[in-house]
Amino acid sequence: MACSVRCNGDSNHRRATRSSTASRGRRKRPRMVDDPIALFDDWFAQAQAKELNDANAMAVATADASGAPSVRMVLLKDHGPEGFTFYTNGESRKGDELAANPCAALLFHWKSLRRQVRVEGPVERVSSEEADAYFATRGRDSQLGAWASDQSHPLPSRDVFETRYEAMREQFEGSDVPRPPHWGGWRVVPERIEFWQDREHRLHERRLFCRETAPGGDAWSETLLYP
Repeated sequence: MACSVRCNGDSNHRRATRSSTASRGRRKRPRMVDDPIALFDDWFAQAQAKELNDANAMAVATADASGAPSVRMVLLKDHGPEGFTFYTNGESRKGDELAANPCAALLFHWKSLRRQVRVEGPVERVSSEEADAYFATRGRDSQLGAWASDQSHPLPSRDVFETRYEAMREQFEGSDVPRPPHWGGWRVVPERIEFWQDREHRLHERRLFCRETAPGGDAWSETLLYP
């Protein structure tokens, strides 16, 4: 299933805009502006300095093949012009949904700064080399947990999970813990990024950036949205 992200508002608004512009005898092109990735870098750095913990926490919304949505909190582990990366069990609910419907939406909420950032776009798997490199940085207990957990699947009791964890600890005693084959990274390639800044009386500021080129390109257009 292809992932398509709409960037220009509803179709009625687009038609009204074209009609109004045509009546003046010209069409306005979107104004090319600041790099939204650089703006995210700036906001993220401020959040890391201000938030009490987990400035990299983000909600990840996915949908199954029928379009039924689900959302959960995860941690951002890498970001840049190529996208926003997180890691998970590929056999979890979100892994299954990303396989069936490879697009996602992210939401960062930095309460201390009274800011939000929304990211939408198609999703791609990171390379095995990238996943291996990140997995090697995780604490050993977390590595063992990735082997012991059938993430999102029914668990008869906590004792069952703890027994499996102990079995993994014994299995890898005295050696490095390799990355499980079902565990890896997903990268959301942004096609739409919205920056939301709180203002008094709910008169918030919303800046919407839409990618104007193929995924991975660096040409963006910007518009403001009503609060």
